Amino acid sequence: MTSPANKLSYSFQRSLMRAFVLAAACWVLSAPVTTVVGSFAAFAGAFAGVLWMDSRHRNHLLFSLRLVIVVLAVTVGVSLTALLSRLLVGNSIIAGSIGAMLAYQSGQLLFWAVLACCIGIVLRLYARRYSWGNVPELLFVTAAFVITLAAHQRGMIDRPYFIGDFALIRGIDPSYVLMGIGVAAVLTLTVLLMLEGGQHRLPYHFSVLAVLCFSLLLYVQLFGMPTPTMTDNLGLTGQGAGGSGSQSENPFRDGDNDANDREAPVAIVLFRDDYEPQGGAYYFRESAYSEFNGTLLWTAESDDLDLDLVENFPSSPVSVTEHVPAQDRRRSVTTTIGLLTPHRSPFGLDAPVRFEPAPNPNSLRFRQTYTVESMVPEFEFPDLIGRTAGSPDWTIAQWERYLEMPDDPRYGEFAEHLVSNIQAEFADDPYAKALAVKAWLDDNGIYSLKNQHAYADDPAASFLFGDVTGYCIHFSYAATYMYRSLGIPARVAVGYSVPAANRAGGSALLIQAIHGHAWPEIYLDGLGWVIVDPAPSRTLVDMSSDPQDSLQQMLGDMLRDDASFQAFLDSQTDSSLPSLRQVALAIFWSALLLLVFAYLIRFWRQFSPLWSTPESLYRTQYRAALDMLSAYGIRRRPGESREAFARRTVNQLPSFGQMTELHLSCTPGYAYSLHTAAGTLATIPEAHWYQLRHQLRQEIKRSQPGWRHLLAAIHPMAWMATH
Repeated sequence: MTSPANKLSYSFQRSLMRAFVLAAACWVLSAPVTTVVGSFAAFAGAFAGVLWMDSRHRNHLLFSLRLVIVVLAVTVGVSLTALLSRLLVGNSIIAGSIGAMLAYQSGQLLFWAVLACCIGIVLRLYARRYSWGNVPELLFVTAAFVITLAAHQRGMIDRPYFIGDFALIRGIDPSYVLMGIGVAAVLTLTVLLMLEGGQHRLPYHFSVLAVLCFSLLLYVQLFGMPTPTMTDNLGLTGQGAGGSGSQSENPFRDGDNDANDREAPVAIVLFRDDYEPQGGAYYFRESAYSEFNGTLLWTAESDDLDLDLVENFPSSPVSVTEHVPAQDRRRSVTTTIGLLTPHRSPFGLDAPVRFEPAPNPNSLRFRQTYTVESMVPEFEFPDLIGRTAGSPDWTIAQWERYLEMPDDPRYGEFAEHLVSNIQAEFADDPYAKALAVKAWLDDNGIYSLKNQHAYADDPAASFLFGDVTGYCIHFSYAATYMYRSLGIPARVAVGYSVPAANRAGGSALLIQAIHGHAWPEIYLDGLGWVIVDPAPSRTLVDMSSDPQDSLQQMLGDMLRDDASFQAFLDSQTDSSLPSLRQVALAIFWSALLLLVFAYLIRFWRQFSPLWSTPESLYRTQYRAALDMLSAYGIRRRPGESREAFARRTVNQLPSFGQMTELHLSCTPGYAYSLHTAAGTLATIPEAHWYQLRHQLRQEIKRSQPGWRHLLAAIHPMAWMATH
């Protein structure tokens, strides 16, 4: 009798599949934090732990111990292993005898193998002792993929590094790789669920899910990858490029001090000319708030304000209309900017003079690319002192708009108080007054993303005459109002401020959402707009960002490649609707995919008796026989019973009549009793079923013409007519 062996084989197959799924989850979790050897050890350890646990009987010692004791023992074991792993690395004698690298790899192998093995044992112990024990397994597998891929979902396209680096170096969008991993995760979780539920229809469910998942991949291949909408505090990103520039009615926002989700890359800048800013930060201006609308400063609607800004992305070269003064104290710097997320307007280094479109080498990665030439300032302190405020070329209307502010005398009174202590020789100097205001904000302001000023009638007054706690927009508005109260034309510029150290000596600079910034600017005669940016010494949130040198370099290299520009232009032709070629390709690949899965299901149904248990052999063998007949067009009629179908074909196919008789004798409801059915199942040899199948095949071969044999061999979906 083969029943016990087959049952053991089926159980072992389930254990192997479960061990593989849990081991893959351990590998995914370990890959970002250890070496390749450590990840391999995690996979092997979890695999061995699950198999060992599944091989234990219910009366094993582990099943009699309290779970608290088991978890405590596992914790102690892992801790001791961690100490031993550190000893391998930290002991100079061991490192000297076998080599530092081998000692380190040995420590990683030991630690991760033991840790993953313990995880597998504990998870399987829960699953086998409690009815709800499968839930921790599913949560563990799900968490492994979610934790690893969550950073990418928030827009950090290089995370996890071991995937992002692999893809970006080869010019592949990491999103495709991660989507493939997500598909694999869905399918493995499905397998785990099916195994725990003891489902015999696993191939059907698995095939349907596979079709859906691969259809998703096909859709993305044809119509592009949907990307998450990201935004920064100032709302610079998240809107369509080339939009009207409309923003929310209130630039002040309150929130919390969690800046972790603001590390998403938003643009890459290529420097065509070497340039190091004197102030320690690169300022990229996108827009400005300069016109008072009766409530607060807002983007200018007057045509004679902010002529140095460009609202729309250029389709051809565009020169800035406002003349940039003091060109002998400036230098020309050309940059190419690749946007990773949509923006309202193009931005450039301080004092841009020319914008023009640039070839997009990778339309899947860069939303838009353009080149901007800027006349960046190289002012020294003597150049700034002694200047008068504003421009003699301005009209009275321009002067009034650049000085207009809320009708609140406290701004002027407080600003006069701050500049009252300036040395007599600089008492009337606009730049010296601006520095005095900035110095007070530096010393007394507190930087915080969470504040209570957003919905006050005048958020800047609530900030300045309240707790002086806010972020860049609060400091900028307060400073600008005080500058204006002193007769100094000023505005609030909005864009990005990136520490110069982030460039790390290369020619590329990565801009992240956390670099979104607002700063005040004053206008000095003969120099133009000058940045006077408060920098509060106290902060409640860390707004620094970790260097991402590898991503910065790879994106810079991708932006330099012009080889695929023509392919990009071709891909943009009538991009609103899919072309006939795209539709045809989609239909072709979908049909091919369905055909492949139809054949897979057909082969599964034909060969499933090989791994069926003795208790289910009567069903799988009879089903395989029906599929064989269906391929030749021999099918049960609507309403025809199984017995009648067998009688109708008995002259031609006597073996099928015998198979039907055996099948019905084992089928619940047809057998006389459960005892009779069980006895019948136990007494029908497996070899007898295969002998009848072979005889049936020979009878069909003799009774059917040759052309039917050919059609039956290639028919992919004959099994659908089987019932």
